[in-house]
Amino acid sequence: MSKPLKQIHLAAHFPGVNNTTVWSDPRAGSHIEFSSFVHFAQTAERAKFDFLFLAEGLRLREQGGKIYDLDVVGRPDTFTVLAALAAVTEHLGLTGTINSTFNEPYEVARQFASLDHLSGGRSAWNVVTSWDAFTGENFRRGGFLPQDERYSRAKEFLTTAHELFDSWHGDEIIADQATGVFLKDAKAGSFVHSGRHFDIHGQFNVPRSPQGRPVIFQAGDSDEGREFAASSADAIFSRYATLEAGQAFYQDVKNRLAKYGRRPDQLLILPAASFILGDTDAEAEELAKQVRRQQVSGATAIKHLEFVWNRDLSSYDPEGPLPDIDPDVSDNHISKGRAQVRMYRDPLATAREWRELAAANNWSIRDLVIETGNRQNFIGSPATVAKTINDYVQADASDGFILVPHITPSGLDVFADKVVPLLQEQGVFRTEYEGPTLRHHLGLAHPDEASDERAAS
Repeated sequence: MSKPLKQIHLAAHFPGVNNTTVWSDPRAGSHIEFSSFVHFAQTAERAKFDFLFLAEGLRLREQGGKIYDLDVVGRPDTFTVLAALAAVTEHLGLTGTINSTFNEPYEVARQFASLDHLSGGRSAWNVVTSWDAFTGENFRRGGFLPQDERYSRAKEFLTTAHELFDSWHGDEIIADQATGVFLKDAKAGSFVHSGRHFDIHGQFNVPRSPQGRPVIFQAGDSDEGREFAASSADAIFSRYATLEAGQAFYQDVKNRLAKYGRRPDQLLILPAASFILGDTDAEAEELAKQVRRQQVSGATAIKHLEFVWNRDLSSYDPEGPLPDIDPDVSDNHISKGRAQVRMYRDPLATAREWRELAAANNWSIRDLVIETGNRQNFIGSPATVAKTINDYVQADASDGFILVPHITPSGLDVFADKVVPLLQEQGVFRTEYEGPTLRHHLGLAHPDEASDERAAS
């Protein structure tokens, strides 16, 4: 007996700052004007996507003392954008990345509860930490926390926020105009939290929101990050691009849930993925080559190589061979604030591997960065891309994908028009929204229902 088809979850990532975005393309628009966000969000909603996702950076990245060219688009405030989008959409989930290292639980809980009310139950929070002193320089406390401390603070931050959300049960407001009684309990919203990182007490001033709490996302790939997601998150992002690696990540994270009294379907695995569509697979492959060279200019290739070499390589020809000097292994890194710094934990080994790849394939510096820098890509005709996405989901390599178009804001249009209808025809993606909240879209229980279920088990 074959297992039933899984339903695919799809979301859209407004690219912001990264080298997926081709801001120099004539079709590209603003990354900060509201009209761009509106077009992007309304396209995602027209296609019946689960949610829109905004990343966040608390400082523009610099390299060699200059703002990195991919960051010049700026980074508008997440809550401001999402609250505005709540007014021009009806069903689309609104997911924001908010940092737990340089914020406070009361403030963040208040903002998400407000967004959940304004949107009718569509808010979600991607809980992240900040790992570098470079970002910390923008904040009063400065500095940074080591990895174990970051996750310790993040866990307590989320626990405290949940206590604030749950300080209202949802039945306190009577608002009886005849008697003048507004609250049946004057202590509604009362909270006390005393812990290692936070010691606060008072009354939370936003009543219970439609979802009870925002949907919680987590992006960490370390063992601590996976464990944090298994204990506390509703969805976790994955960075694995092959079917086999995706299946291994999927199995590992899902297997961690039982120890927290959770079922596998209570945590979704959602990798980010870019896509290139053509009328034929061959046309798409050719277009993908052109897009990758747009995404990785010669200057960008040199900057990426500096992530590993930790040296000024501006004198090298990006169309020439890799440097014959070794990386400078130092804590004082030239590429401050770049997540890639953490990916290359052994720069000398990475340099050796890259030299071998370049020699075997006759790659230049730019070729190497293009070939080794890919995330999950779907390339082909609409039929090919629809089949590949479905194959990954049915094979338990993911529960869906967060799509990152290379053109903003119109890059999602072609996927919505040509791929989504094929997934709908296969019966693996919705044709209409089935409920008002993001929890409905994702198949997640309301926190109150989940608590009742755990208590009964």
